Amino acid sequence: MSRHVAVLMGGWSAEREVSLVSGAAASAALRERGYRVSEIDVGRDLPQRLAALRPDVVYNALHGRFGEDGTVQGLLEIMGIPYTHSGVLASSLAMNKAMAKRLFASAGLRSPEGHLTTIDALRNGAPPMSPPYVIKPSNEGSSVGVRIVWAADERPIDRNDWPFGPEVLVERYVPGRELTVAVLGDRPLTVTEIRPRQGFYDYHAKYTEQAAEHLVPAPLSEELYRRAMADAQTAHRLLGCRGVSRADFRLDESEPDGLYLLEVNTQPGMTPLSLVPEQAAHVGIGFADLVVQLVEAAQCDT
Repeated sequence: MSRHVAVLMGGWSAEREVSLVSGAAASAALRERGYRVSEIDVGRDLPQRLAALRPDVVYNALHGRFGEDGTVQGLLEIMGIPYTHSGVLASSLAMNKAMAKRLFASAGLRSPEGHLTTIDALRNGAPPMSPPYVIKPSNEGSSVGVRIVWAADERPIDRNDWPFGPEVLVERYVPGRELTVAVLGDRPLTVTEIRPRQGFYDYHAKYTEQAAEHLVPAPLSEELYRRAMADAQTAHRLLGCRGVSRADFRLDESEPDGLYLLEVNTQPGMTPLSLVPEQAAHVGIGFADLVVQLVEAAQCDT
């Protein structure tokens, strides 16, 4: 009999709509390859639904809080159901951007200078650093909530427009080029340069057709290309990721050593516009093969 895969999708994070698209694409690919698939739009009754379905494996297509931060991974560990992508610790570490930055620094991986602060300090205190700087939620993905502050007199947060919790990560803005590298298993695939058609590579640009140009492979010197690939692999290993991850970088070409690691995504998007399927296709791995590879590598950590 074919293996029974439960595809977790949707949920209630800020990235719900993207997750639904990722989950639908993965489900279609698995059915095409002969798997028995049950799609679950995740709610707080997930334990009961999984217990009733009794799947052989879970394909995790959730993005954002509760799906990407180690929470649902912990549930699957307790239930003993093998699941795709990273485990509890790697998911939690990668999602906590401030903690991930500390780990990157311990391994000699450069990331923009920054620190945690609070929304009250940003609302009422002095500017946290000289502009331009970036503010972002400490535990969201897909550039949700990311803002660039360009001037000292610009108010970074108004009183009622920050639904992402009390902590805020403030980082120096790094000008230059946007790069990303997917790591599948333990293999970095290639480097993509992302060129938004306007503004920066925010949530809108990531999930709106024609909002950004993807250059695969990125037009880089051989030295920079190898460095980005190596740094992505190091970050993947350092966090303890498995399955697939995607490391995002900024390249400031005005500096001699201007490659900065921004973050690692343990649940990268799998939509038609997503970067990981595009990089996999570049190295000869079709979308269905990519999804199957993730399912066949699924496991519990314990």
